[in-house]
Amino acid sequence: MSQYPDAAFLTSANAVSQFVEDSGVEVAVAGRSNAGKSSAINVIVNRRQFARTSKTPGRTQLINFFHLREGQRLVDLPGYGFAKVSDKMRRHWGELIQDYFKRRRSLKGLIVVVDIRRRLTDFDRQMVDFAESVDLPVHVLLTKSDKLKRGQAATALLEVRKALGERASVQLFSATKRDGEDEARRHLEAMLAAGSG
Repeated sequence: MSQYPDAAFLTSANAVSQFVEDSGVEVAVAGRSNAGKSSAINVIVNRRQFARTSKTPGRTQLINFFHLREGQRLVDLPGYGFAKVSDKMRRHWGELIQDYFKRRRSLKGLIVVVDIRRRLTDFDRQMVDFAESVDLPVHVLLTKSDKLKRGQAATALLEVRKALGERASVQLFSATKRDGEDEARRHLEAMLAAGSG
């Protein structure tokens, strides 16, 4: 059973004026297209098809707000880095995400979803920079860890931890095998709890 029985989709926003009321606590989830962001959200919330998964990367083209429990939300940011959108649309997303980080007082943490086979991209680093600029804790999920041998996954984990240092906590994660599910949920809960305190 889901740890969030009341979890529900709230709204999608394509402009700051469409954001939900800036109250309570929310944690954002960001990731490059095709990094497995929607699958990771579904596993952490433990609800199938909660965040829609798609064979087409970059399906999340708006900022999606989800209710988790009273006064707590999860926010799914656009799958950045998707190649098949216009430069104008990509710029719009960039500005919208930047505005989101700057304006949201209820934003208390960021989870960055990274395909373990790609390691950190410029987009991932940019998201960490955004979070750092407003003093947010960051947790990185190295997804699709089941696609690598155990030794390779451990090496990738060390590399990313070294690259980010104190800026973020990092873990291995596999939505398919549900590896790292509890650890990821603990980090989400810690961010929500810190924001509520």
